[in-house]
Amino acid sequence: METLGTRFKALRKSRKLTQQQVADAIGVSKTSVIYWEKDENLPKHDSLMALSKILGVNSDYLLHGKGADIEPNVTAPFPIAGRLIPVISWVQAGSWTTVESVPAGTQFEEWLPPNPKCGKNGYGLEVVGESMLPDFRPGDKIYVNPDFQPDDLKTGDLVIVSCEDDAEATFKKLILESGHIYLQPLNPNWPEQTIPLIDGCKLVGKVVGLYRDV
Repeated sequence: METLGTRFKALRKSRKLTQQQVADAIGVSKTSVIYWEKDENLPKHDSLMALSKILGVNSDYLLHGKGADIEPNVTAPFPIAGRLIPVISWVQAGSWTTVESVPAGTQFEEWLPPNPKCGKNGYGLEVVGESMLPDFRPGDKIYVNPDFQPDDLKTGDLVIVSCEDDAEATFKKLILESGHIYLQPLNPNWPEQTIPLIDGCKLVGKVVGLYRDV
């Protein structure tokens, strides 16, 4: 009888992925992957979503054998090298400094392919609004490294900023000038072109990559 474990194992082998590669991509131990394949344990929601992403099927197929089946010779939708990057909300980006501080039980609904520039605590954000056009469009995903060194930042770097009075973080270009820090949108038609970094605001992440569906 088919089970989650048998489906998962067959999918993994058809993608030519090792148990260790899957474990590294999702951020779990190889032992967890072995238990899943033996049906001795079930993956939690966020791990299940990540498995579905790297195997190219939906979660219903893994759980119940329903939905999108696979072709036997289809390769993985993207190379597996490192951990998958969880996409968080702008509210979460404003309140967390690293993914290690994510409250226990947090479930991620979307993951991005690995990006070593993110570091061990990196996360993804979905671009909203038009302040960073034309380089970044609404719906684009950006990779963020929260473990950057402030002294390494320079004019032109793209950063995530959190302010005490705002519920959500924001995405802007950094300007360092005469000992002062300013933020700037990339959209030349945006109303506010130079925004000083005021007290109560802090840089919480450096944008290190872009992911865009074609």
